[in-house]
Amino acid sequence: MVRGFPSHVDLTVSDISRSVAFYEQVLGRLGYRKLPEAGAGAPCWGSEDADGGLFTIALQPARASGPHDRYAPGLHHFAFHADSRADVDRFYRFLRETKITILDAPAEYDYTPGYYAVFFADPDGLKLEFVHEPELRGRLARHDQGAITRGRKGEEVRGPARAYGVRRGRSEGPA
Repeated sequence: MVRGFPSHVDLTVSDISRSVAFYEQVLGRLGYRKLPEAGAGAPCWGSEDADGGLFTIALQPARASGPHDRYAPGLHHFAFHADSRADVDRFYRFLRETKITILDAPAEYDYTPGYYAVFFADPDGLKLEFVHEPELRGRLARHDQGAITRGRKGEEVRGPARAYGVRRGRSEGPA
């Protein structure tokens, strides 16, 4: 388990049964396994990393109704890693076949070199993303590669991690 990495996220949903069906398809396709219900009987899925660290996603009933507003305080969107551009394209075909709402078909974006993603929505309108991000994936250990930029305190920050303000495994925060 990597210290500081996410442990779990609970998503609030307007209709548990509808959302369980959606997330069972999507998370199952991404390699998550359905786990015994979490606290208070919440439906839950999990995925393990190579060190045995577990990340879980659970569903909780919403207290209010209405579609998700990603520009209100709270979660804007949630992204999952893809292994390759072809992985993104296969997932896009799966989304189409299962008639899941697609917000943006696979495309390259200029966030980082090679950033390739498909965006889709859950039944409540939460924006989800499946992304292949070769410039950053697995690169934090080699932070001294690539261009140099300056951190908030004027120190040099090198390599792909600079795109997110990360240096030697910790966030430097906004510049």
